[in-house]
Amino acid sequence: MSNGSVLRRPVPPYEVANLPGRKIFTHRILPLSTERDTDRVRDSHFHLSHRVPNYTMSASLAITSHRLTSLDQFRGYTMFGMLLVNFLGGYDICPRILKHTHDYCSYADTIMPQFLFAAGFAMRLSLGRRIEQNGRMPRGRAVRRILGLACVAVFWYSIADFSSIAGMFQSEPWLQVIARLGKRTWFQTLLHIAATSLWILPAIAASSRVRILYAIFSTILHVTFSWWFNFNWVNSSPNGIDGGPLGFLTWSIPALCGTLACDIVRSSGPASASRLASWGLIVMVIGWLCSLGTVLYDVPLGQVESQLEIRLAADPVVPTVERLRGWNGRIVEPPFVPPPDATLRKWNYWMMSQRCGSMSYTTFAAGISLWLFALFLWVCDERKLQLGVFRTLGTNSLAAYILSDVAMWLVSPWAPNTASPSVVIVAFLCFSGLVYGVCRILEAKRIFIRV
Repeated sequence: MSNGSVLRRPVPPYEVANLPGRKIFTHRILPLSTERDTDRVRDSHFHLSHRVPNYTMSASLAITSHRLTSLDQFRGYTMFGMLLVNFLGGYDICPRILKHTHDYCSYADTIMPQFLFAAGFAMRLSLGRRIEQNGRMPRGRAVRRILGLACVAVFWYSIADFSSIAGMFQSEPWLQVIARLGKRTWFQTLLHIAATSLWILPAIAASSRVRILYAIFSTILHVTFSWWFNFNWVNSSPNGIDGGPLGFLTWSIPALCGTLACDIVRSSGPASASRLASWGLIVMVIGWLCSLGTVLYDVPLGQVESQLEIRLAADPVVPTVERLRGWNGRIVEPPFVPPPDATLRKWNYWMMSQRCGSMSYTTFAAGISLWLFALFLWVCDERKLQLGVFRTLGTNSLAAYILSDVAMWLVSPWAPNTASPSVVIVAFLCFSGLVYGVCRILEAKRIFIRV
């Protein structure tokens, strides 16, 4: 069967194990950090954190004893979305919904949180299995792997921008160059995943209540630092990327949502899809409600001319009393609807901004991640359907990420930013085809790149 076709698999049996006083679900699901060979599957057990009566569970409540296809498919979809928006975003013909404009949540802005969601899910799954096997939290091993990913991130982003970095070291003091690299060049997707994973590690094995409180605590810290200096800092030259060095505080929201989704799936299997989708909608609404404050920064018509050169609000986090009194009852735009530009609404912390990693944005995007994963859980693990292209990209996501930069270097010189739609489409097919082709070869040879 061709790799791009839809695959169907028979429904696997369910398994349930019981120990006195606790429910334990036996499952065979491989997280990001375990073997990708679908022919080699390991059993693991997961203890629920609360005491329950000792009774036999029905098979419908057990986790399925097969690999969680939906996680790889979700990760593969996210990787394909990244290829799409990263390549098309630099072209004049690209619609705004596929660009990062930093003042609302576009489709492009939904991609990054999904990487954090998948990382949190896999981290909870993998460490839970190891805790059950060894009877203790493997913190040392987890820290080493996280630091390994951080080293890969710093190395790769330095290689990718080597000529520019070399020029900076020749013309600027080395401490200034290091500060610039730490603010922008190094802190991109891979380093954000590493920093966020390290931040949530103390809470990764805790109860759901503790993890939710930890996310709230992280958000409060981010709001505080944004009020103090961070909002203006990440929006000043050189601009921060994806929240800058403190972005991990709010990236913990989608990551910890991933850990909560992991618990729900482990307890109910594919039957939990509707529950996850409902929670996804609730979290999206919460995120949108958090963005209501952005309308307080609308510029009165009589002051537009005098503030044309001003983009950032003077009080971006805590609005002044004058702003509160001047609110005209206007409600923020629906999700994915672009807001007025900076001449009519000054940039502020409450808008959905990937650049500053605002709480409204990461919360809303975490809800999208929950809802999308629920869809993949139902399609892939309940209906037994999957796409080969998502499997290939999802099971080798680190290789696909690095290959995307290489493919961009090879293809983009042949298609300038002003290219026609037909040229851009052909260029994207070549670009994505290179990434997918190499990943497919690696998959066929059972080579999977991971830290």
